Amino acid sequence: MRLILFLATVFLVSLQVSAKDMSHRLGIGPKSPFSFALPALAIHYFPNSEYAFTGALGINTEQNASKLGLQGGIRRILFEEKNMNFFIGGNLGLISHELAGENQSGFELLAIAGGEFFFQELENLGFNFDFGIGVSSLKKSNRFFTLANAPVSAGIIFYF
Repeated sequence: MRLILFLATVFLVSLQVSAKDMSHRLGIGPKSPFSFALPALAIHYFPNSEYAFTGALGINTEQNASKLGLQGGIRRILFEEKNMNFFIGGNLGLISHELAGENQSGFELLAIAGGEFFFQELENLGFNFDFGIGVSSLKKSNRFFTLANAPVSAGIIFYF
């Protein structure tokens, strides 16, 4: 009897839980989305509750070690929790970095999955984590790699 009462209570409470709807929200924040260390300014836009467009720009003009990254992507929300959204997506980026005075330019292609969570009282601040695989093609090298970003490097986005 207690089990039935417990399950009924959980069911009734879960009916009142609503997922985090991100429709028509724009967010900006720090992120580290490239295959090499380059902090970036990221932007996320949700035109509806199912998809998001993302972008990132990182620049470092250090002499003999300059770096540039420009990335765009799309996310598809797979399922929603009360304060969390899980997604899959892809990113395409143009990258350039200088090593010992020699410039290497090319592109990156990433397939990612991950999540974005929100604290109960901080509903405009999203903490991201993601993981996936990628390919990077530069002037003198090509490589495949895996990625796994914790919330600090994957992005902390403030939504308007």
